[in-house]
Amino acid sequence: MTENTGVRHGGAPESRGRTTIADVVVEKIAGMAARDVRGVYALGSGFARSMGSVRERMPGAGSGKSATRGVSVEVGELQAAIDLEIVVDYGVSITDVAGAVRENVISAVERMAGRDVVEVNIMVSDVKLPDEEDEGEERQRIR
Repeated sequence: MTENTGVRHGGAPESRGRTTIADVVVEKIAGMAARDVRGVYALGSGFARSMGSVRERMPGAGSGKSATRGVSVEVGELQAAIDLEIVVDYGVSITDVAGAVRENVISAVERMAGRDVVEVNIMVSDVKLPDEEDEGEERQRIR
């Protein structure tokens, strides 16, 4: 005869197995969170953005890469470190934008991926001037 103690075998459901999160998942979360901050014009250097726009026009070649452009991560089982390269709008406080990006990225990654973010390094590679054309506008003019 078996005794029923009301406890199921194996413990709580969240402890029955392992969840692995790919680096690209954290890259996408961090990239989207950084883009949501006011004053961030784009992620990645000018060259990376140009190459990305060319790649995105090729059928089947650009799937998902724009979300991770300018973002690199190191993800462990419990922690993540994130490097971002951003372009800011002219006239904004770069230190304020960087602080807001850092805060937004940490919050999003910790909430969505459950990883403790140990650092978010930000490199500001360019400033978008008001009189500069967008890459998309330039492409439209050339066609």
